[in-house]
Amino acid sequence: MSASPTSDRLLSDRPLRSAVVLGGSLAGLLAARALVEFADVVTVVERDVLPDGPERRKNLPQAQHVHLLWSGGAHAMEELVPGVTGLLADAGAHRLPLPRDMVALSPQGWFRRWNESHHMILCSRDLLDATVRAQILDDDRIKLVERAEALGLEGTATAVTGVRVRSHDDAERTLPADLVVDATGRASRTPEWLAALGLPEPEVRQVNSGLAYASRIFRAPEHARHGFPVLNVQAAPRDGRPGRAGVLLPIEDGRWLVTLSGTRGGEPTADEGDFERFAFEELRHPVIGEFIAGAEPLTGVAFTRTTANRRYYYERSRQWPDGFLVIGDALAAYNPIYGHGMSVAAQSAVALRDVIRRRGRGAPRPARVLQKAVARPVNAAWDLATGQDVFFPGATEAGPTLRDRILAAYVDRLLYTATGNGRVARRFTDVSSLERGAQVLLAPGVLLAAVLGPLKPQLTGPPLTDEEWKAAGGRSS
Repeated sequence: MSASPTSDRLLSDRPLRSAVVLGGSLAGLLAARALVEFADVVTVVERDVLPDGPERRKNLPQAQHVHLLWSGGAHAMEELVPGVTGLLADAGAHRLPLPRDMVALSPQGWFRRWNESHHMILCSRDLLDATVRAQILDDDRIKLVERAEALGLEGTATAVTGVRVRSHDDAERTLPADLVVDATGRASRTPEWLAALGLPEPEVRQVNSGLAYASRIFRAPEHARHGFPVLNVQAAPRDGRPGRAGVLLPIEDGRWLVTLSGTRGGEPTADEGDFERFAFEELRHPVIGEFIAGAEPLTGVAFTRTTANRRYYYERSRQWPDGFLVIGDALAAYNPIYGHGMSVAAQSAVALRDVIRRRGRGAPRPARVLQKAVARPVNAAWDLATGQDVFFPGATEAGPTLRDRILAAYVDRLLYTATGNGRVARRFTDVSSLERGAQVLLAPGVLLAAVLGPLKPQLTGPPLTDEEWKAAGGRSS
């Protein structure tokens, strides 16, 4: 039943008594945690059955690939779920200092292992989700409705008043709410739902390099199970060839999670026999292949192609219904190799909480203001992901824009400078870790450093110690 015009006008002026969050993955649960400070009850609608522990979730294939929580995201998550990073550490997650424990080959050369300025949390996605989920759902004000699918929004083009859902037994009902949050990820149907309310199509941009992912878990050699760095061989987007990349992450229980990727024309395969060969022969440096050659594979190869960068600019919509919000991958989804999705989701949830907190529980809270707030953390992650991917063949219909080319030229110069300048490396890590906005890269000191270039000569190989090479069964440097 649609809301009347009078109730439409007053919706944002009413106290936030009830909220419905669509999607029980990380973004949805963090949004629920943010809203429970203000709402009497928050209902989370999930189409699957959520596991009790760190087990694989149905319909979340990307969980099998590399995930990490940058320090900017970790700080946000800790704000929402106090103590969660300690719980993750107790469960076996690694806290790795950056850039000290990141051995990375950028498009412009090897980074040095400068002293710690930031950090990342590393573990399997299953463990991270289970740890966060247990803390959030242990709250009587948050109700979980499983095996239920959202069908559409209730309300008008002016105000959303609830959502229609269908249960596993095909029964349909409407859940009334003062606020409905779409956190259904890449499968979001918000554009269709808005059209059904008579609203225009949202502005959207997609950058799809045709990236494919192949991942496998290995048992790390005994002496490389603690304190081992991340290995990251990045693609070179502007060398005229398909981009091939690889990441080795230490995760819980003495394991390595290794993800290999390739853009259109250079994809890895799901063939177990080809995994090691790709790491040795197709990446810009064989360091990952050298390490997994001495490690025991524990799983087969997980293969995924759903990796396009896609962003809906809902915050720019001239018409936006009160009582509705989009967050997480439903708002902006990224090439997973940059590892920003979880961190952005946490920061968006904090932004949502902070806006309502500043305005007060019973104060007007027009959804347009909320949508702009949750979209703000997206900007840096979006520019980092698409600024590289847009240069691969076929990534966009029109190719890179002039803005893309100018940004890429400057970023290339910064990356080159960062290979031999610790201050610039720190500023770049400020942005990649989502602790500061991209404006820090335009500070006068950074601009001058970019003009001057690196202060130290470029490294000729990965900056691994002899002990690290030997501990993992690799060759000595």
